[in-house]
Amino acid sequence: MIAAERQELADLLDGLRPAQWDEPSLCAGWRIREVAAHMSMGFRLSLPAMLVELARARGNLHRMTDGVARRDAAARSTAELAAYLREGARHPWTPPVGGFRAALGHDVVHGLDITVALGHDRRVPEDRLRVLLDDIRPSGLRFFGADLGGVRLCAEDLDWSYGSGLPLYGAAQDLLLLAFGRRLPPGRLRGEARARFTTA
Repeated sequence: MIAAERQELADLLDGLRPAQWDEPSLCAGWRIREVAAHMSMGFRLSLPAMLVELARARGNLHRMTDGVARRDAAARSTAELAAYLREGARHPWTPPVGGFRAALGHDVVHGLDITVALGHDRRVPEDRLRVLLDDIRPSGLRFFGADLGGVRLCAEDLDWSYGSGLPLYGAAQDLLLLAFGRRLPPGRLRGEARARFTTA
């Protein structure tokens, strides 16, 4: 699943127009090119290189990933950024916590950060989505700063829901983004609480 996701996203990136690379993504402060650069960081940097970057960021993981993404996005061509993702499709990298499920989540969610922001109609295959939807836990919500208190996420395209409270309806992949702390463009959610999870 991870390899297929990376290969499909690399193909998608190859098809973007030059101006689209500079459009804002759903990741606050990052354009499409920073997200693309970040997606391959885990298998482009060796562990020693990663530790050097972490030391430069004074131990702050978020500062380190932001700095590396911005630097690499500026230094690499868009063709290179797409190629890194394709060439690393079968790389066994996983985030520090969560194993292969977390790696799949990393790729799927960052892919959605790109496609949803651009208004692209790509649909994540159901089998990949279900692995991630079934793995949503309060600890993960806290890690990503997602506050789903008082709402029940209800997928309109899959038999899936999560939480309790006011029903919030949307496509399963959009609801997954909420669990990863994202806010969505207007018009993608239904329910009384939709404004809380929608960009202005």
